[in-house]
Amino acid sequence: MDKVSTGGTPVDKTAIRNAATIILYRRGAEGTEVLMGQRGASAAFMPNKFVFPGGAVDAVDATVPFACGPDPVCAARLAAEAEQPLVPALLAAAVRELWEETGLILGVPGAWPTPAPRGWRGFAASGHLPSAEGLRFVYRAITPPGRPRRFDARFFLAPATRVSGDVDDFSRAEDELSLLQWIPLTRARSFDLPFITEVVLGEVAALTAHDAPPDGVPFVRNDDLVAGIRRLR
Repeated sequence: MDKVSTGGTPVDKTAIRNAATIILYRRGAEGTEVLMGQRGASAAFMPNKFVFPGGAVDAVDATVPFACGPDPVCAARLAAEAEQPLVPALLAAAVRELWEETGLILGVPGAWPTPAPRGWRGFAASGHLPSAEGLRFVYRAITPPGRPRRFDARFFLAPATRVSGDVDDFSRAEDELSLLQWIPLTRARSFDLPFITEVVLGEVAALTAHDAPPDGVPFVRNDDLVAGIRRLR
């Protein structure tokens, strides 16, 4: 069985893991742009594909302090589909993955009340507290059976104006994603994208024109019993 150890605790990577993905967008010369990067050729999950920053929820994500929470609609929709403390953990994972994979900060200046846990120490050292303000829960999808990794991923949309600092400075990024770049929506489908990324792009394109929450959140449930889309209200 494909397992790794995190702090002495085995993790079964073939099981469905909760995950968060963050879609940052901004206005560019060719219209709306989204931030994406390319996964490595040796990656077990989606090698060589261009993706949004994101990854699995870590246990410590439920413990981090937030300077600002999400809007009530986002919080309520997450709570309707996930038990506490998973809701804040999902939001925190989105912020952490963006930091790790791009070096960008969704946060506000502030000191942590207690020492930051492993995985968050670099973020805390930047002098910021994480913030979920401006995040919109826009999509949920479970990886189909038979893949080397399976995730129950929640996709969050946020404007680049929520980033603290230069949104073109990726110098603090780790090496999980290469070729980090702002890609115009009009050209995004010319890149090598996972199927679910193409679907999500189509769903969120209209949402980048305003800050209101979506009318509903599509949920692609690719489990052993159900394969289809329903909309979370």
